[in-house]
Amino acid sequence: MCRSLIFLFWVLVLFGTVKVEASPDSPAQLDTATFSAGCFWHVENVFRHVKGVDDVTCGYTGGTTKDPTYEDVCSGSTHHAESVEVKYDPKKVSYGELLNVFWENHDPTTVNAQGPDHGEQYRSAIFYHSAEQKAAALASEQKLAASGKVKRPIVTQILPAGPFYKAEEYHQRYVEKHGGADACAVHL
Repeated sequence: MCRSLIFLFWVLVLFGTVKVEASPDSPAQLDTATFSAGCFWHVENVFRHVKGVDDVTCGYTGGTTKDPTYEDVCSGSTHHAESVEVKYDPKKVSYGELLNVFWENHDPTTVNAQGPDHGEQYRSAIFYHSAEQKAAALASEQKLAASGKVKRPIVTQILPAGPFYKAEEYHQRYVEKHGGADACAVHL
């Protein structure tokens, strides 16, 4: 009898007759956003302080080499960008708000450079994970271009997300461990 009731309960859940609500103690459903905006130490530090962001990981994406090292990426031969993968709770912070943080914390008008850092690995890019993220990224880029805040054309790449390779451990939480929050900061 008990098994029959359990089976019936799950059939009703499956067909939407009964709704199962997540308990207040259940973990949040996190989304992923991936950004490249120059030196990942600064970018990681900025996103880590955004309310609703659960975790930020420094890494490499947008290139052709599987499992690149920092030295590989710096050589310019992998075509990867120093990037951050942001895990966030969309109930607490929207993707649009994350895009605003991205635009406000680097110069999207410089090709393959941010401040003193030069090379393809320092390019400005948004790697979208869904059609909704792509649309939001394109709309936010158009809004920024029309705002008059930038005096030159925006060169930020808006590309589908591919494999993300976590950077070496010494790059993770670098600013938190070593200070120098503005060491590689470039603002719009």
